[in-house]
Amino acid sequence: MIQNKLKMILQYLAPQHALSWLGGVLCECRWRWWKNWQINLLIKYYGADLKAASLEHIDDYPTFNSFFTRALKPELRPVIQGDRQIACPVDGSISQIGRIQNNLLFQAKGFYFNLTTLLGGSETAEKEFASGHFATLYLAPKDYHRVHMPFSGQLRETIYVPGKLFSVNPLTTDYIPQLFARNERLVCLFDTSAGPMAVILVGAMLVSSIQVIWSQEKIYAKTIRKTVYSDLIEIERGAELGRFKMGSTVILLFAKDKMEWSNLLQPTATVKMGQLMGTLNT
Repeated sequence: MIQNKLKMILQYLAPQHALSWLGGVLCECRWRWWKNWQINLLIKYYGADLKAASLEHIDDYPTFNSFFTRALKPELRPVIQGDRQIACPVDGSISQIGRIQNNLLFQAKGFYFNLTTLLGGSETAEKEFASGHFATLYLAPKDYHRVHMPFSGQLRETIYVPGKLFSVNPLTTDYIPQLFARNERLVCLFDTSAGPMAVILVGAMLVSSIQVIWSQEKIYAKTIRKTVYSDLIEIERGAELGRFKMGSTVILLFAKDKMEWSNLLQPTATVKMGQLMGTLNT
C-alpha cells in the first residue's frame, strides 16, 4: 500500500509532458540497434505477439513507434456483422462498463468522473449522453494500438482537451481521482443510426501523440479546441479511426436507451477488436 502511494506521488511530481516528449523522440529514433532493443524489450516483458502482426520481423519496422502501432493480419480480427451490432474498437481489457448516472461515470473503488468535464465542458454533448451508456477500455503496452469504429457513423465534431498525462494503468485508475477527466484527450463525436456516439482517446504518460485518419496534424493545443466538420467524413464499422503512439485508454459513449452492452462483458475482461460489444435496441 505504501509502495503504491509512493508511485502515485511520483506521478504527480513527474514532468509528465517533458517525459512524453522525450519518449516520443526516443520511440521515433531510427538507430537500428536502439529500436530493435526497444522492440525486443516489449516482446520479452509484456508479451507482444509479433506473429499476429502483418509484418513478423522486427527489421521490417524502421522505428519503435512503427512497431507499436503495427497492423495485424486482417483475418485475426473479424468484425461482427449485423445491422444492430456494435463492435469492440480495440484490443485491450474492460476497465469499467455500464450506465452514466447523475452525470457521473464509474472509475474504480468509489471514484467517479464527471461527464461534462470529460467532454471538455460541452453542454450540448453532455445532454446527448446524459443517463446513457459508457465503456472504458484499457490498452496495455502489449496490445494492438489502432482504434477502430464501433459502429458506422459520420464525424460531426472533435474536442481536444489539454490536460495531465498520468499513467492510465489499473493502479493509477484505483488511486487518482477523476483520472480520465484530467488527462489530455480527444473527444470524437459521431452521428449514427443509433443516435450520437462518442469515441474518446485518452492520452497518458509517454503517449507521444494521438493520430486520427482525417488529419495529418499533430493534435495539440494549450486550450480546449473544438473543430466542426461540415465535409462528409463517413467511417464504416471496423475501419481504422486513429492510433496511439504508446498505450492508453478509449472511452465509448452512447445515448440513453439506444443500446445495451453484451452481458458477457465485465470489468477486467479481455476484448479483441471487432468482437461483439453491444446491440442496438429496436
